[in-house]
Amino acid sequence: MANSTKPNSASTKSKLAKTLLKFIHIKTATKALSFNLLRPQEKPKYNPKNKISQHSNEYDDNHETELRNRVAMEAFLAKLFASVAAVKAAYAELQTAQNPYNVEAIQSSDEALVHELKALLELKQSFLKKQIDSSPPQVTLLLAEIQEQQSLMKMYEITMSKMRSEIEAKESEILSIQTELNEIDLNNKLLDSSSESFSVLDGMNPSESKLRDFITVLHYTVKSIRSFVRVMIGKMESVNWDIEIAASAIDPRVIFSKSNHICFAFESFVSSEMLEGFDRPSFSSSSLGDQRSYLFVDRFNTVKSANPIHFLKQNPNSSFGKFTRTKYLRLIHPKMEASFYGDLNQRELIESGEFPETGFFAEFAEMAKRIWLLHCLAFSFDGEVNVFGVGKGCRFSEVYMQSVNDDVFDDAADGGGFEVAMTVVPGFKIGKTVIQSQVYLSPVKS
Repeated sequence: MANSTKPNSASTKSKLAKTLLKFIHIKTATKALSFNLLRPQEKPKYNPKNKISQHSNEYDDNHETELRNRVAMEAFLAKLFASVAAVKAAYAELQTAQNPYNVEAIQSSDEALVHELKALLELKQSFLKKQIDSSPPQVTLLLAEIQEQQSLMKMYEITMSKMRSEIEAKESEILSIQTELNEIDLNNKLLDSSSESFSVLDGMNPSESKLRDFITVLHYTVKSIRSFVRVMIGKMESVNWDIEIAASAIDPRVIFSKSNHICFAFESFVSSEMLEGFDRPSFSSSSLGDQRSYLFVDRFNTVKSANPIHFLKQNPNSSFGKFTRTKYLRLIHPKMEASFYGDLNQRELIESGEFPETGFFAEFAEMAKRIWLLHCLAFSFDGEVNVFGVGKGCRFSEVYMQSVNDDVFDDAADGGGFEVAMTVVPGFKIGKTVIQSQVYLSPVKS
């Protein structure tokens, strides 16, 4: 009975073993699953997001390479333009050095041109070999732009210098043509004035002349003096003289009511110098002793129809030639002539006994001729010849004076009267006949 109630030990062991095996199997399966989840997959499954990321990386690499190549090409082109500009500047310098011809400048600019051409050739070789990479390209680009701007500036400077030289040459040519034109105009005026004086003098015979003939010749003489003064003032203005200062140097006490009256100061100076010694038979020549009237008649007839320049060249040692030479050297100061012409060649020519053919001297010679004829005519008359001026401050008298500024009568105060400011052309007294002087008047100050 006892054996029937006691559990079977073999059966119990069998059940326990099955239970343990079952537990162990479950545990093992759980660990294997956990291990497989944590280990990386050797062959992951397809994922679209992974493919997009891969294509994005490849695009960024290509874009960066393209950008780098473009920057390198821009730097190369900048170097190319800078090199071309340098070649042009060097060639321009070479051309400039040839005119005017400069050996050292030509050699230097030629070497510079060869150097720039070699640099251009090197750029060509680099392009053909596809070796255009410039490191760093930003610095290369900046330096190339600076070099190009420097070459362009050099080109502008060369062009400006060339244009400046051309302008100076044109101005010099214009000045030369203007001078020639002035000389032609002056000679034409001289021909006109000479023909005018010829018409007046041709029919005049000093042996039969009367004082009215002297007044006629005096009129043309004063006209010639004023013509010469206009030419002289024109010369002064052409070399930038201050006309007012020059006029005040003649007589600083005179105050001109109008600016165009300044010419009277120069007329006064020229008349005073040219008529100095008029009352002497020898005039400005050395003393020749007593002169008979027929000698002056002969001198008058000899010179009256002659071209003064031609006569002086053919008769440099004649009495008229000596008179003209002496008066020119006295009237035209060396500093004045040097200012007008830049040298004293004309003065030296006259001192040597020759006479120039400039328009300025031609105008002077015409004036000298008329004064010479006036002197000959004065001494062909019977009677003493005197020249008189009027002192500054003298009361105006119509008997002895003639006003050159008639407008003063309109501007003067009532009853104030007029006084002499300066004598412009002196008066003459031949025998008992008085020929009025020409004066510049000013109102008498109360």
